[in-house]
Parts: sequence; C-alpha cells; structure tokens
Amino acid sequence: MRTLLTAIALVSCVFAQSTGSTDGTDAIKDVVRRYVDARESQDPKAVASLFTSDADQLVSTGEWRRGRDQLVKGMLASTQQNSGKRTITVETVRFLGPDVAIADGRYEIAGSSSRAMWSTFVMRRQNGAWRIEAIRNMLPTAPQPQR
Repeated sequence: MRTLLTAIALVSCVFAQSTGSTDGTDAIKDVVRRYVDARESQDPKAVASLFTSDADQLVSTGEWRRGRDQLVKGMLASTQQNSGKRTITVETVRFLGPDVAIADGRYEIAGSSSRAMWSTFVMRRQNGAWRIEAIRNMLPTAPQPQR
C-alpha cells in the first residue's frame, strides 16, 4: 500500500510540473499576456474575448471605461494615440476564491512617450475560462515631502 501511495504522489508531482501551476496562476498570467498581444495587434475581437460583458477600466488619466464595448473602443484608440511597445509583467496573483483573482503587474510603454505604471486586474472565471472583470492603471507619483 505504501508503494502505491508513493507512486501516486510521484505521478501527481510530475503531472503538476508538466501542466504548469496547479493553482491557476499560469492561466491568469496567460490572460494578461493575451491582453497585451491583442492590444498590440489592434485586434478588437481578440481584445473583447478577454473581458466579461460588464467589465470596466480606470485608466491613469482618470477616464472610466464601462462595459466591454467601451473598453475595446478606448483601448484601441489609446494604443493608436500612444505608440510604443507595451509590456505587463505580472508580479503577484492572489486568489480571493475559486473563481476570483487579483493580478498586479508592472505596465510599461516603451517608445516615444515612455511610461512606467502599475496595473491591477480583477479576474473572474466564467464557464471554466478566466476573463478580465476590471483593470486599474496607476501612474506612480513622487513621494510627498514629510512635514
């Protein structure tokens, strides 16, 4: 019996390693990667497919985009206006439940108007697939002097 349990444990470890993270972190990071790729390729259908229908976004200028259609329209316009290579490096993923997660990443635009920001993604799993529910882009400011 002990040999059988050891074999099962070993197979489980190998399976977990071969399929990526078992907690869903890789799936969340993949959605963020696909989001960046879809924006860069200016593909409205690919961008739209990553969001829930009622998703929203608060961009660093303070503009709110509410609903998938506004998000797609605003993102594609922003990508055209702010040329440069976009990257988002997810640094943390926290699961709030089996179907809700928060991902935080460094968001950089390299090019004529280079910017370094932070983005927070709220993700929700729907019908087995992770979708973006909300994005918050934050442009860090200089620390205020102590009084």
